[in-house]
Amino acid sequence: MTASTDYTAQEIIVVAGAKILEDKKVVFVGTGLPMVASLLAKLTHAPGLIPVFEAGAVGPPLKVGLPLSVGDSKTFTGSSYLKGLNSAFEMTQRGYADIGFIGGAEVDMYGNLNSTMIGNFPENYQNPAVRLPGSGGASDMAASCERTILIVPHDKRKFSKKLQYVTSPGHLDGSPNARYNAGLQGKGPYRVITTKAILDFDKETNRMRILQTFPGETVESIQAATGFELLVASNVSTFEPPTAEEVRMIREDIDPTQAFVKRSKKGEIHKIVSKGEPAQNPASPPLAYSRKR
Repeated sequence: MTASTDYTAQEIIVVAGAKILEDKKVVFVGTGLPMVASLLAKLTHAPGLIPVFEAGAVGPPLKVGLPLSVGDSKTFTGSSYLKGLNSAFEMTQRGYADIGFIGGAEVDMYGNLNSTMIGNFPENYQNPAVRLPGSGGASDMAASCERTILIVPHDKRKFSKKLQYVTSPGHLDGSPNARYNAGLQGKGPYRVITTKAILDFDKETNRMRILQTFPGETVESIQAATGFELLVASNVSTFEPPTAEEVRMIREDIDPTQAFVKRSKKGEIHKIVSKGEPAQNPASPPLAYSRKR
């Protein structure tokens, strides 16, 4: 397959997310890039993927197009059955969700996520420096899905040694049986997809480690953009760039209106130069927030 030469940071995240998803698995899908990645997976290597949406749709074929929210009518069209919000989460609590796809504004070395606030907790909780979107269903997904995939833009502010607020639990403090002792049933974070790399977690320490670097990145450049020490897998490889066909599918078949996968404001595509660096700053995965004025 021909490699694309003009993909954006969001597009490589979508392709990476899609490739991690396995056929005939149940994935609890959040709004945004997880939707795009899930649809790409269904259209390529995982036609039997079973998406579940928070509003209650289970197993829609998604042949009518990309949903814009977890309650979009497109999530219900052709679904195997409709459950409602409470029943959808009950399904995860019963152990029927293989993967939860979530994001956040901050992540620590154990895969705990913050999507609630930036500021000192608890004293500034009511008046934070930045109010983030909050948990939605992400905390429930992180607690109950068998494994989770995290999407976080990669810079030191977002990869923090200590979170300002823990919204969605990862491997907690990393100690053995920490999740079990806290009453959480899922195994916790499985992969972290960033704008620089794919990371996993060391089985002994539950600490985040570099598994694959994106084109143009190195172990050193990834560590330099991280606020804590990353472990490094013994078999680090370079993630192959998206193919021209994968990029075409994202742009033309899945998200032609750029609802989630943004390009240039002028409609131009961010070119990837020889060193692997975007010629312009690529858009980060969307994170809604309001800043204190």
